[in-house]
Amino acid sequence: MIMEINFYNQTELETKEYEAIIKNALKNQKNEKSMEIVFVTPNQIHEMNKTYRDVDRPTDVLSFPNDDDKDTSIGDIFINLEQAFSQASEYGHRIEREVAFLAVHGYLHLLGYDHYTPEEEKEMFDLQEKILLEAGIERK
Repeated sequence: MIMEINFYNQTELETKEYEAIIKNALKNQKNEKSMEIVFVTPNQIHEMNKTYRDVDRPTDVLSFPNDDDKDTSIGDIFINLEQAFSQASEYGHRIEREVAFLAVHGYLHLLGYDHYTPEEEKEMFDLQEKILLEAGIERK
């Protein structure tokens, strides 16, 4: 079963293009539960990062898994598109790649993957790259 993704936009930006990119990036991911993706401003994600992670700065993506097994959602992903724009430029790749990367990264966090140790990081980043390549999303 293809996973349902519910999008919410809390920014002034038009997000339909990015929603389509994310749907494409995750099109091969099977899950009976849905997930929520919320586009937020740098100020909103800064406050969330400070409140929930005790990190006093904006970030690109935050994930909050849903711990209630009875819920129909695996959790919420918050994406800061403005940060994605600057990172795409900084890393020298297209915005499509950056937005897809952030969504897949957040999705894997919802599934329990992390990158605290080198071993965890390799496992998560290898899977991330595999998902992106299966969706036809390459680095350049």
